[in-house]
Amino acid sequence: MGHGRSIRIFLADGSAAGIRHAEVVNWTGQAIVCPRSRIAELADWEECHRPGVYFLIGDDPMGSRPLVYVGEAESVYDRLKQHSRDQKKEFFDHVLLLTSKDANLTKAHVKYLESRMVQLARDVGRVSLENGNTPPRPALPRPDRAAMEEFIGPARLLMAALGFQALQPLSRTGAKDEPAPTNGPSGPLADTTLYLSLGTRGVAATGASTDEGFVVYKDSIGDAKLRKSLQKGWLAQRVELMADGSLRQDGDRVVFERDVLFRSPSAAASVTAGGVVGGRVSWKDAQGRTLADLEDALIGPEGGGA
Repeated sequence: MGHGRSIRIFLADGSAAGIRHAEVVNWTGQAIVCPRSRIAELADWEECHRPGVYFLIGDDPMGSRPLVYVGEAESVYDRLKQHSRDQKKEFFDHVLLLTSKDANLTKAHVKYLESRMVQLARDVGRVSLENGNTPPRPALPRPDRAAMEEFIGPARLLMAALGFQALQPLSRTGAKDEPAPTNGPSGPLADTTLYLSLGTRGVAATGASTDEGFVVYKDSIGDAKLRKSLQKGWLAQRVELMADGSLRQDGDRVVFERDVLFRSPSAAASVTAGGVVGGRVSWKDAQGRTLADLEDALIGPEGGGA
């Protein structure tokens, strides 16, 4: 279990939907979240006139995942003003920017962070990226590279605490070619691999129960046939996953092309199987114990107490 962290969030006008400034205690970075309609107000924020990385966040008209653009600038505010007037960037409704409290981030540093964060977002697969290719990574001295890698961990945590999960991996395997961060998926069963096996339907899936919901892992196999029992909401999710490439049809089966997060184990099982399946009794660990059994064991025997 990871150690606890403290986060301070300042609501500029007392509204949780307005401009928010946030920081992780004992970390040199800081984040500001701002609605698009209030970007002009950032002119009065010294923190926004520094080198930094920013995220433009909005809805993707072509899919169910958020649409995100990652950029960098020597003055984040000046770049955000340009984007707010750019018709090609009409999709975003919020911005999130990351700068340093000690003003030690340089142009080369933020270009490095931009490249790493674009790659992380692409590997994690929670959002659709408006960026084309991953920007080239500048050749920083070894100590500077290490400092930027240290910057990324708390930045990921802070973004997630503010409700932006673009850099948070869905599974413990982490992003490609790197270990999972300590602030990855959490929950008492997050490290337990669960299996869904429905032989008559050819279903062979793996996943895990986390604090966010249930994750079905990449390369899991589901049934291509849709049954009338599949409820409308889950049917719509299945259609969206097929449309955005998260699921690929291969003959009479479907294959997960990435880790996919569902709100519940039943949603995960039913969308995978193409019909209603009780998730808490169908997902089982390597010893054959159901998810319901594992959850009951965590609660303890009836009549027990502190």
